[in-house]
Amino acid sequence: MQNAVFLSKVNDPYYNLSLETLLFESGVEGCTLYLWQNQNTVVLGKNQNAWKECRASLLEQEGGLLARRASGGGAVFHDLGNLNFTFIVKRSEYDVMRQLSIIQQACRRFGIETEFSGRNDLLVSKNLAKFSGNAFRFSKDTALHHGTVLVSADLNKLGRYLAPSPEKLSAKGVESVRQRVVNLCELNPEINVENMKKALLDAFIKNYGPSRVGQIASLNQQRLEELRTLYASWQWRMGETPSFDIALERRFEWGGVELQLSLERGIIVNSKVYSDAMDAEFIERIPPVLLFSKFNSLEMAERLKSLRHAEANELAAWIEEKGF
Repeated sequence: MQNAVFLSKVNDPYYNLSLETLLFESGVEGCTLYLWQNQNTVVLGKNQNAWKECRASLLEQEGGLLARRASGGGAVFHDLGNLNFTFIVKRSEYDVMRQLSIIQQACRRFGIETEFSGRNDLLVSKNLAKFSGNAFRFSKDTALHHGTVLVSADLNKLGRYLAPSPEKLSAKGVESVRQRVVNLCELNPEINVENMKKALLDAFIKNYGPSRVGQIASLNQQRLEELRTLYASWQWRMGETPSFDIALERRFEWGGVELQLSLERGIIVNSKVYSDAMDAEFIERIPPVLLFSKFNSLEMAERLKSLRHAEANELAAWIEEKGF
């Protein structure tokens, strides 16, 4: 098995997300670690509503960029005080706790003990403040796990640009985005992005073994440019939000869901689902089953149950309670 390390020297989110996707599509022999940074960027989860999760106009007015990744989860803010990591492995070798241990070992080098929140965050054990959010993506043969490490990010901008719904905030028991997070440099002033990067690389090699330095120039540059065009497009970043007549929203333990439904003569003629749920593929299966359903709680619930998924059953129960 041959492990690899790729280090991006570019701070363009569309390029970095494209390179990540290209590595994911290319498959791996051992484990690939990819480290990258974006400048002044909000990155949405695949199924999130851009207008609701981010102050996009303000971000762009102030020179920032809005991007959307291909994995689930919630919105995050990136600047050069934040370090992004990506693990890509064969699906049969995927082990989220082993991968997270690399981040934890790197933090321990600086005297910081950490713990996994149980959903998708890494917290500082001392105060349970979040410093790393994680998300996941899978194909038939390959698994991708990526996340952030807040080292010295501008938390004022984080709170300024991210605009989570009040329901999401109340569900987590906090009043603002900023109160939930911490920069590692606040716990140890000796930490910076460069020595955190080195600590991650050392921990990776210690756990996974010798690794070659990947050469980005040797990858399929035509495909890389195609992907960058996609990731930079308005269609991918903002989507086509339908003109809906009703929006239904609810937060479950596994994530928030917003159903936007456009109706004609009592029939659902267009549906869109926004969510920060980790299972992006499940969320994408919801709109087709609701299409052309009567706007009737029982019929909609039965269609959701046909997905034969535990979380779909929870959605069905919630819709049934609405009594349309």
